[in-house]
Amino acid sequence: MDQEVLLEMKDICKEFPGVKALDHVSLKVKRGSVHALMGENGAGKSTLMKCLFGIYSKDSGQIFLEGKEVDFKNSKEALENGVAMVHQELNQALKRNVMDNIWLGRYPKIGGLMINEKKMYNDTKEVFKELGIDVDPRRIMSTMPVSQRQMAEIAKAVSFHSKIIVFDEPTSSLTEQEVEHLFRIINMLRDRGCGIIYISHKMAEILRIADEVTVMRDGTWVATNPASELTTEQIIKLMVGRELGNQFPPKTNKPGEVALEVEHLTAQYSLLKDVSFSVRRGEIVGLAGLDGSGRTETLENIFGIATRKDGVIKLDGKVVKNQNARESIKNGFALLTEERRATGIFGILSIRENTVISSLKKHLRFGIALSEQSMKKDTQWSIDAMHTKTPTQETKIRSLSGGNQQKVILGRWLLTEPEVLLLDEPTRGIDVGAKYEIYQLIIDLANKGKIVMMVSSEMPELLGVCDRILVMSGGRLAGEVDAKTTTQEEIMTLAAKYV
Repeated sequence: MDQEVLLEMKDICKEFPGVKALDHVSLKVKRGSVHALMGENGAGKSTLMKCLFGIYSKDSGQIFLEGKEVDFKNSKEALENGVAMVHQELNQALKRNVMDNIWLGRYPKIGGLMINEKKMYNDTKEVFKELGIDVDPRRIMSTMPVSQRQMAEIAKAVSFHSKIIVFDEPTSSLTEQEVEHLFRIINMLRDRGCGIIYISHKMAEILRIADEVTVMRDGTWVATNPASELTTEQIIKLMVGRELGNQFPPKTNKPGEVALEVEHLTAQYSLLKDVSFSVRRGEIVGLAGLDGSGRTETLENIFGIATRKDGVIKLDGKVVKNQNARESIKNGFALLTEERRATGIFGILSIRENTVISSLKKHLRFGIALSEQSMKKDTQWSIDAMHTKTPTQETKIRSLSGGNQQKVILGRWLLTEPEVLLLDEPTRGIDVGAKYEIYQLIIDLANKGKIVMMVSSEMPELLGVCDRILVMSGGRLAGEVDAKTTTQEEIMTLAAKYV
């Protein structure tokens, strides 16, 4: 075996009921390199990594680490042997502090009994200092934004002195500055001789950070090439098996009269203060800003899942209170949340149950019984409209890829026939083909006179889809810009206004 190869996965196969997730997939990762793993949602990228990490047991195939065959039975075994994974969906002990999360299961002890808090604190500070992370090790996880929790997870992986680190969509909840910080960490790890496996749908990132790119499609290996020899168009063609035209659909919506008015919106328990704006029917309005700027809080306060201290919301001139989610749905509002695993999906329920759960009243017959036929029909409409990859409607949603879970949730909200659609990172962790489909759905909704507000950390997305962009900074509205004429520089300047 070539000495330079740090990890080799050979002919890996994995089947789930009704679906062949991996069909003889092979992968080689060299020492001191960043190897990008790409493919559409459901291509098998995360499944392959879970087979490496011991979360899933492979049906057949071999895995070699530094020339020695390994077959990890669980993630603890993988970590102890130098293989770490930073998951797309964070799974942390949110009621515990940062250092507890980093050293969980391997606490430093005094005399083999008592936890050595001081050593744990100092060791955490040491890892954070090395990585340039500015987070208090004693801070409770649940009080931190997703981006900081992501950084804590990366620090945990590094603290194992890992030989291989898998990053699964690591930048999906990071701002541009945080992405730069992450890339500095990855370059440092590469220089140390680490092998990095980097899963992402963001083409610009891949071409910038990766040394090699492996593309998967429908559970099979398609190609492995040096990143320097690939273009965005070539990667997309390998991923989807066809040419993909423009990144964004043509903007055909024509905004009409002002329909949604938000006046002096102030939150009870967050920094959101005195935010006022209006949105017209058929208009797509973006919310930009740095992490913690108040973008998500604005949507949550409008939808009533965060407590409002002050402010008035009007729809078509009529005041709507929206004091909770039930009332908001009744008033024609829908909210796609940022963290689908924590606040979006019901993991143990099926695709059908997840799809119809917000529109059950539509499926009642004689006011007492739910119509199975009606629910099946609506679920099938959602699967077809979203191009969701699933074996059946009865499949548990947790077994779908992250992007396909996102499509199910979006379909769920469209079935409530909302007047106002509030979208928080709607294309997070979704491949280019599926992104285009979601952009088209957003534009179609605007064409029908619906009001769409979307938060995104991806500036090109806001510029490509929205009519106007509201820029948040320090919990306040720093300004608004026309998406057709503004620049990324103008948006970033406004985003830094109250920081």
